[in-house]
Amino acid sequence: MRILVTGATGFIGRHIVDYLSSHSKHEIITTAAESREDAETICPALKDTVYIQKNLNHQEDNYYAFFERPDSVVHLSWEGLPNYGELFHIERNLPANFCFIKNMIQNGLSDITVAGTCFEYGLQDGCLNEEMPATPVTVYGLAKDTLRKFTELLHNKHDFNLKWARFFYLYGQGQGKKTLWGQLEEAVKNGQKVFNMSMGEQLRDYIQINQAAEYMSKIALQNDITGIINCCSGKPISVRRFVEDFFKEHDTDITLNLGYYPYPEFEPLAFWGDTGKLGKIICS
Repeated sequence: MRILVTGATGFIGRHIVDYLSSHSKHEIITTAAESREDAETICPALKDTVYIQKNLNHQEDNYYAFFERPDSVVHLSWEGLPNYGELFHIERNLPANFCFIKNMIQNGLSDITVAGTCFEYGLQDGCLNEEMPATPVTVYGLAKDTLRKFTELLHNKHDFNLKWARFFYLYGQGQGKKTLWGQLEEAVKNGQKVFNMSMGEQLRDYIQINQAAEYMSKIALQNDITGIINCCSGKPISVRRFVEDFFKEHDTDITLNLGYYPYPEFEPLAFWGDTGKLGKIICS
């Protein structure tokens, strides 16, 4: 089987490419906007793939032929994170991504797995399952949910497998400096004495990036379970505990300045993902 991974140099993409290259015998095709040399510097595992440089904002008449007719696609490409409130998610990312998916399906693609987000659930509290209605309150969440709905409409004319993996809170090596994990790494690196944060009582579903890459790959490589699938740990932990565990693991005595930041208005106080569908996939 030939698998195309878009956004291969991104935070999620590089880990999925590494997992697929190490744990499968499938031929891996990868794509990103960087030159091959720059892409391999970001993700050394790309050396073992067929790399096709492409910015998906620059359209092709036939993406399916351009990417050498893959059997399956893992679609991760998305610009501008973690700026969740910016309108470019609607104005640029949404149409560019739908154009890509629609073109691939119309020209012969029969299987696609797309990266969604827990922000599609909006302000719903507690354990979130895939049957719940999407009620996004961020521009990013709205753009992703709209992309899912548009893609589902393609089923009216085309027969293909769609797996929509909703990622929860990813963390780990290679994450951007604006994320919580990136800020924690910078605090340790710079020898900070104090770390400013909220009260930290929020419950979140954190999942290590290598684990998420394995789950996403297993979601993509099967078709028994399709549709929306939470990609998460299913284990809520407070933000304060997450920060404290990080500093403990790195043997630092950084003081937490609790309450420095207010709680984000676009997130509920406590939510995590239901792993029922995911569990059936990873245990099969």
